[in-house]
Amino acid sequence: MEMLTLSHVSKRFGENQVLRDVSFSVPEHTIFGFVGKNGAGKTTAMKLILGLLSSDGGTILVGGQPVRYGNTATNRMIGYLPDVPEFYSYMTSSEYLTFCGEITGMEKKKTQERREELLNLVGLNGNRRIRGFSRGMKQRLGIAQALLHMPRLLICDEPTSALDPAGRKELLDILAAAREKTTVLFSTHILSDVERICDEAAVLHDGRIVLQGTLSQMKKMRRTAVELEMEEMQDAALLLAEFPFLQAQGRNGLILKQADRLPELLSFMGERKLSVLRIEHQESALEDLFLEVMGE
Repeated sequence: MEMLTLSHVSKRFGENQVLRDVSFSVPEHTIFGFVGKNGAGKTTAMKLILGLLSSDGGTILVGGQPVRYGNTATNRMIGYLPDVPEFYSYMTSSEYLTFCGEITGMEKKKTQERREELLNLVGLNGNRRIRGFSRGMKQRLGIAQALLHMPRLLICDEPTSALDPAGRKELLDILAAAREKTTVLFSTHILSDVERICDEAAVLHDGRIVLQGTLSQMKKMRRTAVELEMEEMQDAALLLAEFPFLQAQGRNGLILKQADRLPELLSFMGERKLSVLRIEHQESALEDLFLEVMGE
């Protein structure tokens, strides 16, 4: 079942067309990477999903129910972590989650159970005041708050963008663990994070979805290359002169992007008895595909 579906969604602010005919769907119990450069329209799309903005066209379904602008019932199925979550700094993490349970009408016993479970998940047990939390600790508390009412969909807006490598790893591990009980829409511009935890992804550029699919499908779309290291610099120069499609790399290195031409290259090298130290198949990173579809 699809947990989230956007169909032909558009949004304009004055003369600025932010979203143009955006369509994608997120299956249940997956981590879905919503990828794009800063300013691509990701946050606007998420605000439309939350009913905080009205769309100019198209439909949005959460759990099969239509999203309505304003006080939408679908938000009972959603947990939300903004890019910069705010808290009452004088509270402890336990006090804050208790407060969140109270204002959302959760039963006291259920709030206590979920509070302890989530504080263990995010590693924030103790009586430390939030005012002394690092950025990473605040992001982890934000996830605990967003998961408190056991949402079917967790929306995270750029949750790792300002974290150091250790903080990013901690947060990504938490999101990966959350997949068992919820669906995650993970907005980011950090491609390595997408490769690490996402099952599917969509790339938003200039208000349009320019690429989407599972991570395995995207890997098949990547261009592959072959890296060669010659023993002699003059041999590398000879190959560059004979095969203009090769690219130089360092003193003796070559890059062949048309991997299907490798037999032709090897035949030439064999005829002239050129010595090669290394031939290695290179798979391009998701970042290369990302830049390619955006024309950069």
